[in-house]
Amino acid sequence: MSREDFPFAVAITDHMGWGLSEQDFEFSVELEPEGCFVLFDDSERIGLATTVNFGKVAWFGNLIVNESKRNRGAGSVLVTHALEYLKSRNVKTVGLYAYMERIPFYRRLGFKSDSEFLVLKGKGFSSEAKTIARRASTEDMNRIVDFDLSCFGASRRKMLEPIISDPDNLCYVTSENNEVTGYAVAKVFRGMAELGPLVCRKGKINLTIELLKTLMNRLQAMEVSLVTPAKETSIISTLANAGFKETFRVQRMFFGPSITDGCTYMAESLERG
Repeated sequence: MSREDFPFAVAITDHMGWGLSEQDFEFSVELEPEGCFVLFDDSERIGLATTVNFGKVAWFGNLIVNESKRNRGAGSVLVTHALEYLKSRNVKTVGLYAYMERIPFYRRLGFKSDSEFLVLKGKGFSSEAKTIARRASTEDMNRIVDFDLSCFGASRRKMLEPIISDPDNLCYVTSENNEVTGYAVAKVFRGMAELGPLVCRKGKINLTIELLKTLMNRLQAMEVSLVTPAKETSIISTLANAGFKETFRVQRMFFGPSITDGCTYMAESLERG
């Protein structure tokens, strides 16, 4: 994928109501210049796929084919090509979030179901939050990246640094004895916000809720979306009480060994894990 493909990428994803912009695809290509693909039928663009490689763990993101060209193997070609690319970069595990109706498709290609996630939408809200989380500074970056690595299993520095460093975005962190115990990010754009990643050590659910409330206080009345594990009932209950609604569900799937959950977290996005 190159800059010349961005208008096509926006047009084809608009048909699905994904709300992606040229800037979204520009970020994808910046993160993985050789790992985002466009599929052609002769000279006609008919589909695309995006990936991001974090080392031994990678994420498969957008996959879409023109409606008139579906059910002819184009999607399988894109996924297989992307997997071969990631294998050539010594990736051991590839994750993705699959729409529920697409689970059989990915299973046929070798992905295995792991757990269910909910996509929730609502508005930022005011709540009482303890003052245990503070706004992250540039000095926190290395510690946040290292903490995230210990949970995710690979370094997401190349993605986290530009997101956290963006002055339009919000990042809050908690620490104990100068060690990060959790952090949460909200990407703010076009008057809306996408919350994630949010990462805390497992068993620190009160810390997770405080980070969530701290961000929501800063996002009051703003439209907010997020992706959270279905098993995190405390998070879901807190958000439901504030008026958040489930819009749809996805299945986290892995090609290769699964990531071991040592933390409680919300996804950065459906596209990047």
